[in-house]
Amino acid sequence: MRKVALVALLALALPASAAAHATLREATPSFRAELDRGPKHVTLTFDQPVTLPVIHVYDMRGRDYAGLTLPLGLEIEAPVRALKRGVYTVRWHATSADSHAVGGVFTFGVGVPAPPPTEAYGASGPTTTEHVVRWLYFVSLALLLGGLGFRLLCLRGVEVPQRVENRLALLTGIGVVSVLEVGILAFCLRAEDALQMPFGKFLYGDLSPISGGTRFGVAFVAMTLGYALVAALLFLAWLTDRPRPFLLPAFAIAIGFASGLSLSGHSAVDAGASWKSELADWVHLSAGSLWLGGLVALILAVWRVAPELRRLAMRRFSQLATVLVALLVAAGVYLSVLRLPHVSDLWTQTYGQILLVKLCLVSVALAWGGFHRTFVVPALERANDRFLTRVGRSMLGESLVGVAVLLAAAVLVDSAPPPQPARTPPISAAPR
Repeated sequence: MRKVALVALLALALPASAAAHATLREATPSFRAELDRGPKHVTLTFDQPVTLPVIHVYDMRGRDYAGLTLPLGLEIEAPVRALKRGVYTVRWHATSADSHAVGGVFTFGVGVPAPPPTEAYGASGPTTTEHVVRWLYFVSLALLLGGLGFRLLCLRGVEVPQRVENRLALLTGIGVVSVLEVGILAFCLRAEDALQMPFGKFLYGDLSPISGGTRFGVAFVAMTLGYALVAALLFLAWLTDRPRPFLLPAFAIAIGFASGLSLSGHSAVDAGASWKSELADWVHLSAGSLWLGGLVALILAVWRVAPELRRLAMRRFSQLATVLVALLVAAGVYLSVLRLPHVSDLWTQTYGQILLVKLCLVSVALAWGGFHRTFVVPALERANDRFLTRVGRSMLGESLVGVAVLLAAAVLVDSAPPPQPARTPPISAAPR
């Protein structure tokens, strides 16, 4: 009855009204266009007239090639001096009829492909704040995937007490809400860096070149929609007395949409990237999330509140963790070999040094888990309560090391791998 009352209360919430502001409808040159010769003008078309318009056309050294911006009804236009071969960044801003400052950024190339707007002139790249936000995203994803995986795989065929169901529902609920909210924050930070606008003005910036013109943006939109569906399924599972029919599709969708990170990261865009590297990255991410998140679920949802399930849950989780660790290590080794051309890159390149830190942390976590698998699990049947309490503390320490691994992974994802050596063309046979 309380759940129904809560749903009714949520249904009474009124949506906030949104004020209309000018929206960019068309740009010439278009976003990320590759032109044979430089344009004579940059023209932007809006859905309503704007005032105080300014257009800048920068090369990658920061030189501005745009002249005075003129308002032409629904269009604004700026003449452009002769452009040489290269990449150019268009930054614009104006004031719409509702007094909101609007702005945007996009790139185009003359004789060369244009980079995404996240690599436009003026964008500074990932910051410490973005590292922390990505780490929080990884932790949230681990709570979601690990909580669902633990409930479906380690507690299958078991009469699960309601208190355990409630803990797991809370854990996965926190995970999916955090994935959505932290994902939005990560997108906003990346977009704000690309737009180079103060946050108050950034709220009305044109994000379409980023959301629809980059792998990162497309993945963000798809993952947000996917995890919103997961949140709805988890909510329905919480409302009903039989959650499993809702948890199964929620788990499948959640682990499937985790591939968005692999399809928009280094494994998809760097030199040597292929479907194999994308698949390996997805396996690596999924296995690590299931392992760490499942360990947290075991500690918080079973070990502390359901002593009668401790032995069964840990034995099954240990079996699952063995498979996950094998997948994690295999995929990680493949990706490391692919991204580091030389072994010396581990200590001479920034990317390699961060990877080395991650490998050390992973080794500690694997050794800790191996100790539990080899010595603790066989002793569970004859263990007393004091021993089980110490085991719980030990697993908590293992999980904290896993959280540190995710922090290293977050920094690693935002770092550029060392450049791949140029391939030497095959030497053709000399004519006889």
